[in-house]
Formats: sequence, structure tokens, C-alpha cells
Amino acid sequence: MQFCSLLFKTLSNYESNLQTLLNLIEKTPQNSLIVAPEVCLTGFDYDNFDDAANFASFAIEELKKISLEKIIVLTLIENKDGVFFNTLKVIYNTKVVHQRAKARLFKLGEEHKYFCEGNDKDIFVFEVAGIKIASLICFELRFKELWKRCEGADVIVTPSWWGAIRVEHFKAFTKTLAIMNQCYVVASDSLNDECSKMSSITNPQGEVYFNGAKSCLELEYKSKEIALVRRYIDVGIK
Repeated sequence: MQFCSLLFKTLSNYESNLQTLLNLIEKTPQNSLIVAPEVCLTGFDYDNFDDAANFASFAIEELKKISLEKIIVLTLIENKDGVFFNTLKVIYNTKVVHQRAKARLFKLGEEHKYFCEGNDKDIFVFEVAGIKIASLICFELRFKELWKRCEGADVIVTPSWWGAIRVEHFKAFTKTLAIMNQCYVVASDSLNDECSKMSSITNPQGEVYFNGAKSCLELEYKSKEIALVRRYIDVGIK
């Protein structure tokens, strides 16, 4: 299994963003877990929420077509009975195998004025292709009680749209999350000017690999690294 962290710019044209994402995914190897930036297909296009939500349905069907032996993680804007959510989707082998709404909205960015919050209880460890996965979406990284809900995961995925002025926070949170939960953390942030541009993969020892100029950073998943750190630095995580 290869972990893949994507880094690219979200433009105003939804179709162009989808094509960028599809092209990047197609270049990844089989047996990959791929994490894209938060709302990477539309951005937080508050003036066109209906269009963004309608496009999400089309995009999901396109992503399903290229998801054979690939785990694709991203968030999209969804409309459910007139209420909008920032929804995480995990797509694998042509199906959506896990989904949940963002549970903690970033009020400084006025997300609460446009989205409805999800539920903390929907944050839990789930399994896909033999990999135990948990998710934290951007601002959710700041809540220590949510870290506990990810305990036991092999990898925590963090699609984000993280502010550039708080880049050191993002780097510190993702690295510490990997050390505390003794697992991999695959973080994907946007290349847009207002964002940190700090997509990365951190291993269970806390070693961080950054995308740099790469649109796709790859790192091999080694389950033995998790077993090793949990055995020799036993903090009760199984």
C-alpha cells in the first residue's frame, strides 16, 4: 500500500479542478490511499453553493470509475434537504465506503453561517482494504477529544484548507498527532495563496515528509513501523 498526499490549486472552474484531481489519481500506483485537499473541487464557493453541491454528485460518479484498488479521500459540499454539509467521502472499488459531515466548523472563516455541523460520534476508526483509517477534517485537528476517537488507526487522513498564517500550527498538529496516536498521518492542504501549502505524510516515529514542489507525495505504508513503536513505547494503543 502506498500513501499519497496531493497538493494542487483549486480554480474557479469546477470541471478543471476535477480533471486535475482525476489526472493525479490516475498517475498513482495500484493499492494506494490518496488524500486530496478539503473541498478541492469547488473551494468554499459560498456564492454558488447550489452549483457546488450539484457538481459533487457528478464528481463522485467520475471518481468511482477510477477507484479500483485505490482508496480516494476528499471532502465535497453536499445539499441534504436544503441543508449544506462539508462531507468527507471515502471511495474504494467503485463505491463510497465511508462518509461523514465535518463536525467542527471554523467560525473565524464563517463556515457556521453556511454549513450545518456533523456529529463527533461519526468520527471513528473504520477499515478499508485491511487498513484501519480515521479522519480529521482541517479545523477538527485542534480538538484533543477528537484525537482520542482516532486511537487505534493505522493512518489518520486530514483533508484541509488551512490558513497560511497558521502554517506552524498545521505542521505541529499533524506531526504530534502521528506521535501521540503512533500511526501515519496523511495531510493534504491546498496550494491556494491563502493556504499553508504544507501537504505531508508523517510516519509513526514522527518523521515528516513534505510535498515541496510535488503535486503528489508518496510513501510506502509499513505496518511493522506501527507495531514496533506501539510495542516499545507502550501507551496502551492496540
